[in-house]
Amino acid sequence: MLQAAQLAEREGAGDALVAAALLHDVGHFTGIVSGRQLMQGVDNRHSHSGADWLAQWFGPDVTEPVRLHVAAKRYLCAVEPGYAGTLSLASVYTLGVQGGPMRGAELDEFAAGPYAQAACRLRRWDDAAKDPGAAASSFDHFSELLAGLFSYPAAG
Repeated sequence: MLQAAQLAEREGAGDALVAAALLHDVGHFTGIVSGRQLMQGVDNRHSHSGADWLAQWFGPDVTEPVRLHVAAKRYLCAVEPGYAGTLSLASVYTLGVQGGPMRGAELDEFAAGPYAQAACRLRRWDDAAKDPGAAASSFDHFSELLAGLFSYPAAG
């Protein structure tokens, strides 16, 4: 997550997309089904549970790319020759658990969505952020950026 955010920052992505890159896998920790269960063949829908959890504090410019980053993998596998060959072994495995490459109307629906492009950018950073030896910024490095995006819930 830190590597993905650093890649987004290096590419000059806006604050919301850097935050989405930083937080994109939070659903592995906040969802009912763990990341470990995902690797055992149970789709934990971490993109959705993470986006729903983040919506307590952030708007859709942060939450929707998070929600769609798995769909973006499925989309890119369907429309971009060679993309699947760039995936890590874990991502190839989870692709099957998550429904495989998109087909038919699902492709058009995804592409037409307002956050599809942002989700595809996030997906590419996620794919590139798998180097256990790479140095990455600390979470604290992003604290001011996150604070600037934080939306206080309405009292009620």
